Amino acid sequence: MQESLTPPTVSTPSRSLTFTQDRSSAVGQASSSGPQLSKPSVITLPMKSRGSNSRAGVRWMRRIIAEDTEWSLAIVPLLTDLCIQHIVKNFQNNPVLKQLLPEHQQKVLNHLSPDLPLAVTANLIDDESYWHRCCVQRWPVCHMDHHGGSWKCLFFERHLENLLKHFIPGTTDPVVILDLLPLCRNYVRRIRVDQFLPPVQLPPPPRSGDQSDSGSEGEMEEPTTDHYQLGDLVAGLSHLEELDLVYGVKDCGMNFEWNLFLFTYRDCHSLAATIKACHTLKIFRLTRSKVDDDKARILIRSLLDHPALEELDLSHNLIGDRGVRAAAKLLSHSRLRVLNLANNQVRAPGAQSLAHALAHNSSLLSLNLRLNCIEDEGGQALAHALQTNKCLTTLHLGGNELSEPTATLLSQVLSINTTLTSINLSCNHIGLDGGKQLLEGMSDNRTLLEFDLRLSDIAQESEYLIGQALCANREAARQRTLNPSYSMSPLTAKGPQNPSG
Repeated sequence: MQESLTPPTVSTPSRSLTFTQDRSSAVGQASSSGPQLSKPSVITLPMKSRGSNSRAGVRWMRRIIAEDTEWSLAIVPLLTDLCIQHIVKNFQNNPVLKQLLPEHQQKVLNHLSPDLPLAVTANLIDDESYWHRCCVQRWPVCHMDHHGGSWKCLFFERHLENLLKHFIPGTTDPVVILDLLPLCRNYVRRIRVDQFLPPVQLPPPPRSGDQSDSGSEGEMEEPTTDHYQLGDLVAGLSHLEELDLVYGVKDCGMNFEWNLFLFTYRDCHSLAATIKACHTLKIFRLTRSKVDDDKARILIRSLLDHPALEELDLSHNLIGDRGVRAAAKLLSHSRLRVLNLANNQVRAPGAQSLAHALAHNSSLLSLNLRLNCIEDEGGQALAHALQTNKCLTTLHLGGNELSEPTATLLSQVLSINTTLTSINLSCNHIGLDGGKQLLEGMSDNRTLLEFDLRLSDIAQESEYLIGQALCANREAARQRTLNPSYSMSPLTAKGPQNPSG
């Protein structure tokens, strides 16, 4: 800001007026020639001084108007803020965090970019808000509850899963995955991979004319379709508890080929050795991978006497009775709590093997055999086993060609079994008489809470009365939860009366 000094004039008022007019005209000429924002305008006004000689004491008062456009009221930032800005700007090359005060650490974390290399942030930053920003930026939909309630675990598990989904054997360098191990070994507890890409198949070289007629097509070597081997990766994950795999390719479109969905014997043997060596594994799922009897036996053999396995899911495969016999043996040599063999090729002999193991088992809580074909022979074997079993709580036999003989034995189970809480017999042929048998069994049952009988050809009245009995059992269970000393009254125990009676 500049100001112009106007010398005082001691003259008559007429001269003062003339002087002011001259300055006004000078200012007007200056303004007409162009704007001059760097210099302020000075307006002088006459002012009479007090005293006897007022004519000689005339002096001028100045008023300055600032016109500097860059002038502001902003103050100099604090030295602490300048230091934090410098730390954030150079964090990749010089990560300074633990040496700061807690309030300064939070300021640094709030301004760090989610794009920093994992080699810098993985073992240094534990703040959940930072990893939340990293997850939301990369994946619009994130469910933290599926990853132990930790954003950091969610980030590293999904990051590792993406690397495995897009790994191409023979093309992608395995170092890309193995270099991540020191950074994520303490945060990965679950791996879910819904596709494994096969190696790139190059077109075979054209054969000459003399070779085209000689030799059979069977002499041609089959292309290798082995997928990424998980042994080294799983061995480095000391906290891995869940492994959920699907050997196939998603979104292949017009490039569909059956060899994109092969689970080879080399894959099977490698995976069997991997899960056998992983002593922390609690849940193992291998679905939609065309696992047949031989491959199922290889996998299950490696799980015998496993110290931690609690759930085995081999649903939506090609497992028959031989593979189920191996699973039945596993029930006697493990602490398995959940067994899922849905949508396979299990028939009566396989169900009988499971029933024999189930009769002497004391750990299995859930058995799922839906969408198989065990028929009444297998269903009756399972019903006999449930008369002595004291641990199973959930049984799913939907879509197994069951009919009235199985329902008759299950009605006896309902009257004496006190552990089953959920049974599914949907999509079978129970029939009218079978429905009446099940209703009779429900009259003495106090523990069953769910009974799915949809599309099972039972009478509507039987289905309604069974539903009423289930409602009474659920209400009694709720009351027992609120009041452990609660006991069902005789009137409630009878259940709903038959409206026709």
